[in-house]
Amino acid sequence: MTGFSVDWLNLREAADQQARNGELLRVAATFAASGGDAKAVVVDLGAGTGSTYRTFGQHDFSAEFTSTWRLVDNDRKLLGEAARRADQNRRIETYELDLNHVAQLPLTAVRLITASALFDLVSAPFIDRLIAEVDEASAGRPVGIYAALNYDGSTYWDPVHPLDQQVLEAFNEDQTTDKGFGPALGPDACAYVKQALEQAGFGVQLATSPWQLEGKESQLVTELIQGIGRAVQSRPQITREDITDWLAFRLAHVTTGSCRVGHTDLLAVRE
Repeated sequence: MTGFSVDWLNLREAADQQARNGELLRVAATFAASGGDAKAVVVDLGAGTGSTYRTFGQHDFSAEFTSTWRLVDNDRKLLGEAARRADQNRRIETYELDLNHVAQLPLTAVRLITASALFDLVSAPFIDRLIAEVDEASAGRPVGIYAALNYDGSTYWDPVHPLDQQVLEAFNEDQTTDKGFGPALGPDACAYVKQALEQAGFGVQLATSPWQLEGKESQLVTELIQGIGRAVQSRPQITREDITDWLAFRLAHVTTGSCRVGHTDLLAVRE
């Protein structure tokens, strides 16, 4: 899987927390906490520095939410940061593991699987393997999957630039290239995951969770713009001159403009 730095994850965490659909988050936490099983666990895939874990802990339902969290990532440095920032009164376990090894995921006694900004990076076969492993691990017990902040393929800028749509199309094409799991689902992630989970007997809810970024998030917007520029530079439908022009315009408006990046949250539950 393509790596992410502590700095990048820290930079985006506040925007992620603000973007998450609050109602879906509440339902996910309530489900995880209502099993009546003191040994029930939450398994967070691609946990990074523990943003999802902290998000659950910062809400009113945290007092009743006592399940063990298993944070899974292939980056030891990120897991170390997650452990350092963890609430000492709540139990976490860290697992350094390549998520491609789905059969090795620590799913024993799992009640809820969480993932944030992950499913748009993975492939359809990965999703299929994951659902099969969840089926086996849950052994007929209630289980849920909460996947937040999946990119939906939309980005809107203010002020507009004539190349915005062309850049977006090139970026979305790049989002379907291999990110470490085979051809990525990209903007089609939630549609595919929803269908696959429904076929496996889950009830699925979707909710929008867009980033709404303005001047006060100029550092994040700058990183976003530069990341888009790097992603599209090798795409044949846009010239380097056009990319340079678009980047210069966008970077000139990071403190005065705004952008909306579309995401979708998904919650699937099988009672």
